[in-house]
Amino acid sequence: MTGRTDMNMVNTLVAKGVTIPHPAMVTIDADVDPDRISGERVIIHPGTRIRGARTVISSGVELGREGPVTVEDCIIGPDVQLKGGYAAKAVFLQGANLGLGHHVREGSILEEQAGGAHTVGLKQTILFPFVTLGSLINMCDCLMAGGTSRKNHSEVGSSYIHFNFTPTGDKATPSMFGDVARGVMLRERPIFLGGQGGTVGPARVAYGTVVGAGEILRQDIVEENQLVIPGAAPSVRRDFSPEQIRGAARLVARNVEYLAALDALEAWYRQARAPFFAAMELGDLVLEGALGALGSARQERAKRLSTLLSKLTNPRGDEADLLTARERLCVPDCGGAAGAMLPAAPETVLSALGQAAEAGTPYVQAVQGLSAQEVQAGTAWLEEVGAVRLAAARALVPGLPVAAAR
Repeated sequence: MTGRTDMNMVNTLVAKGVTIPHPAMVTIDADVDPDRISGERVIIHPGTRIRGARTVISSGVELGREGPVTVEDCIIGPDVQLKGGYAAKAVFLQGANLGLGHHVREGSILEEQAGGAHTVGLKQTILFPFVTLGSLINMCDCLMAGGTSRKNHSEVGSSYIHFNFTPTGDKATPSMFGDVARGVMLRERPIFLGGQGGTVGPARVAYGTVVGAGEILRQDIVEENQLVIPGAAPSVRRDFSPEQIRGAARLVARNVEYLAALDALEAWYRQARAPFFAAMELGDLVLEGALGALGSARQERAKRLSTLLSKLTNPRGDEADLLTARERLCVPDCGGAAGAMLPAAPETVLSALGQAAEAGTPYVQAVQGLSAQEVQAGTAWLEEVGAVRLAAARALVPGLPVAAAR
């Protein structure tokens, strides 16, 4: 706690250079640390509430342009716009933006220039650079990559839902639209999810996929560059038992694959992205917050997977193996149950990115400037990182249908 009253805190920030047009209409809790808020080009509009000792607000941030906004223990990188809504324990990297009515919760990371229009709900959601969401969207428990620029990016149409809650009360339903190992390189074809539709998690969707508007995706799309119009589901009426978990092996595999992707993403942040954070004002705090969000995401996935496995009753065959391996399958730490040293990043990639960061090149531009050989080496490394957890899972459950690490 800083011990300051709200108005004292507001006055402190104004003196620091923060633009607050109507100070009496802004609430900043006393536990907010002014040293974690930049005084450069920050604008805080009327109706803004800022809470939490972990909150970081970087240069160029604008809060509340379209309506009241509450920020609670968020990590906000440079030039982010949160135009109106509520965000708690989320991370926003440079240029991310959300319109009026957003609701963003723990474990979410919006990377560079990712964002959405009005009334977007996110929790445990990771959006790679340029990914764009329309309006009236609920996209919790998923990761989305794809695209190369603001003009060529993955898109989710308005009124889209990622269905992440099952009739048995489970949320072991994380979906990956794209992947980590190729997605971070910003060279893949975008994914398009047509509006007024949804995806039933957990699912994996390949790059270049186009899902028609008004469609519900209920299956994996593993082949790239596909136009998908699933059509209406067949009419069904049959006995239902909430104790019976159908397709348990597939559900577990998708969760383990998602955990492996988070392992790879953390390795990328720690080794490849770190120099760019170091070059930013408050960058060490932003990196710390991003790593915390990734840790939170792994904890969430491990917890949900463990809960799912605990519901297996009278398991047989592979299901019995799943239940026996439950504790080790659900290790949240990087690498999972393997407990092994993760592969080191290729020196060529670290050198290229480190030199770019030292020269002041922005992160996105630096990644776009990597050579084809460096991209190939970086992707192979990240696949190796993810493969550590997948190999451990296969050793525990030989029949587990996990895909290659991405």
